[in-house]
Amino acid sequence: MRKGIKKAMALSLAAVMAVSLAACGGSSSSGNSGGDGGASGDGKVELKFSWWGGDSRHEATEKAVEAFMAKYPNITVTTEYGAWSGWEEKQALNIMGGNAADVMQINWNWIESYSGNGTNFANLEDYSDVLDLTQFPSESLELCKADGKLMAVPVALTGRLFYWNKTTFDEVGVAVPTDEASLFAAGEAFKAFDEDYYPLALGEYDRMIFLVYYLESVYGKPWVQDNQIQYTTEEITQGMEFMKKLEDGHVIPTLAVLNGDMADSLDKNAKWIDGKYAGILEWDSSASKFEQAIKESTNKPGQEFVIGEFIKFGDYDGGFTKISMGLAVAATSAHPKEAAMLINFLLNDAEGVEICSTERGIP
Repeated sequence: MRKGIKKAMALSLAAVMAVSLAACGGSSSSGNSGGDGGASGDGKVELKFSWWGGDSRHEATEKAVEAFMAKYPNITVTTEYGAWSGWEEKQALNIMGGNAADVMQINWNWIESYSGNGTNFANLEDYSDVLDLTQFPSESLELCKADGKLMAVPVALTGRLFYWNKTTFDEVGVAVPTDEASLFAAGEAFKAFDEDYYPLALGEYDRMIFLVYYLESVYGKPWVQDNQIQYTTEEITQGMEFMKKLEDGHVIPTLAVLNGDMADSLDKNAKWIDGKYAGILEWDSSASKFEQAIKESTNKPGQEFVIGEFIKFGDYDGGFTKISMGLAVAATSAHPKEAAMLINFLLNDAEGVEICSTERGIP
């Protein structure tokens, strides 16, 4: 589980990598909002709940909130949601300014970045009478603490997997990649088919994750250990040269091409929706929005979305898992107990669990 620390450390090189590759060659708005967390004189409670995600997560969560309010008619929940792009920056300002929603979906690293060492989020252990913490592994709860206080409950574990648009691969007439050779063979076949088609698409952050995956597969050592990067400058340079090779081999589009697509996120990119980009390396907790996008394509409906094998680049297995996200209660909430009740409904109540399904990952 602690291998999830790699994510935060990996980000430190993301900007450098994007610039270096360029030198080598190349939300949506919120949903419903409102409510000040206050209570009226008749005992009514108002909560605000914020999260990011794709349309399928939004739809499922809205249904779950409606079911919660039906079960607890004295509680009204207003919602705020959107795409990931710009979301963290907005919520960071809300948290630090004391304007955060009562219940927040947070990334695991937000506990370290924004909890104020245990002061900005409520200690959920104080509300264990309404939030059943026995349903969560103790080691996972420990990873969600700051200054000994439980800042969030983990929603699920997640890892990066390869997903492919099999319809496009069949159309091009090439196999879904399983190793380095077949990945570059796909690049050649896609280019010959249509130069606008690519077997894999990686944004800036995706490239950093892919780089770490590649290096760990080749060298067999963790990216970070004891808060120290385990790779030499020469090894990282070799990995970045491999990323450039992916561009040159027509395996992935350049960042200039991706930016030129003018899409807020890859799942909303017309080239993904219509099958021109045929592969992603994505968190399993986010895969459903990519699947929905291609299945509901206007120009090419019903495309087949499949999980691929881990691509072999060496003698070792790269990749890692982490806590995908958590649900937290703002320390400024006027109704932390009712906020904890909402979290309990979403994660522990049979009705809430069934409605939300795996929209936030595999528990």
